[in-house]
Amino acid sequence: MQSQFVISIALASLGAILFAAKAIVVKFSYQYGATADVILTLRMVFSLPIFWFAVWWSQRHSSLQPLIRNDIVKVCSIGLLGYFLSAYLDFLGLQYISAGLERAILYLTPAIVLVLSKFLLNKAIDRRQYLAMAVAYLGIMLVFMHDIQINEGGAVVLGSVLVFMAAVVYSFYLIFAGELVGRVGSIRLVALASASATIAACLQSLVLNFNQLLSQSTEVYQLAWINALFCTFIPMVCIMMAVQRIGSSMTAQASTIGPVGTAFLGWYFLSEPISLLQLVGIGVVLLGIAILISIGNTKEAPETGSP
Repeated sequence: MQSQFVISIALASLGAILFAAKAIVVKFSYQYGATADVILTLRMVFSLPIFWFAVWWSQRHSSLQPLIRNDIVKVCSIGLLGYFLSAYLDFLGLQYISAGLERAILYLTPAIVLVLSKFLLNKAIDRRQYLAMAVAYLGIMLVFMHDIQINEGGAVVLGSVLVFMAAVVYSFYLIFAGELVGRVGSIRLVALASASATIAACLQSLVLNFNQLLSQSTEVYQLAWINALFCTFIPMVCIMMAVQRIGSSMTAQASTIGPVGTAFLGWYFLSEPISLLQLVGIGVVLLGIAILISIGNTKEAPETGSP
C-alpha cells in the first residue's frame, strides 16, 4: 500500500515537471526562429492524434455514453479557451519572461478559479482563502522583481500580463470543464477540446503565414514532437493516474514541484540565472497555494492538463 502511494506521488511529480518543461521547449523553439503561432499549431497538430488514440484505447476497456450535440458544442467552445487562447497567450508571454516566472504565474490558477467561482457560481470565500491568495500573489511579486533585475522592465511587465491573462482564460476553461467532465469523460473532453483548438490554430496560421508551418528547421519539428508527447500527453496521463489513486487534492500538493522544477530547468538548459529572491518568491507562491489546497476548495477543479 505504501509503495502504491509513493508511485502515485512520483507520477504526480513527474507530470508536474513535464508540464513545466513545456516552457523550456518553447524557448528553445524561439531560438530556432519559430513564432508563437507556429509553435502552438505544431503542438496541437502533433498532439491531437495521440489524444484520439487514448480515446480509442480507453473505449476498448470501458463504454462511454454517446454525446449529445450540446455537449460537443460546449466542449469544443471551451477548448478554444483552454487549449488555443490560453496557450497562445502563454507562448507569447514566454518571449519576454523567464520560464520560472511563467510557471509561478500559472500556478496562481487555483486562486483565480476560486475568485471566478465566487462570481460565476456564487461560491463563498472565507478569510483563510483570502490570506492564502494574498500570500501567493506576494510570492509572484518577489519572482517578478527577480526578472525585473535581470531583464528589461517593460518586457517583463508585458510578458507577465500575457501569462497572467493565460492563467485567467485557463481558469474559465477549468470551471466550465468541471460542469462537463462527468458526462463526457476526462480523456474524451481533452481530445474534443484539443480538436477545436487545433482547427483554430491552423486557421490562425493560415491567416498569418501558413507557409511558415512547412518551412521550419528540423529542430523546431523535433521540439514540437517533444512538446506534444512529453510536455502535453504524457504529463496529462500521469496526473490523471495520480488523481485516480490518491485524489485531486494530494495530487495538487505533489505537483507543487512544478515551479521549482521550471526554475532549475531554465537554469540548466537556458542559462537563466537563479537568485535567492526568486527561490524565496517561488516558495511563498507554493505556500499560498498549499494553504488553498489544505482548505480543500480547489479540489473541485478538474485535473485536465496545463495551458
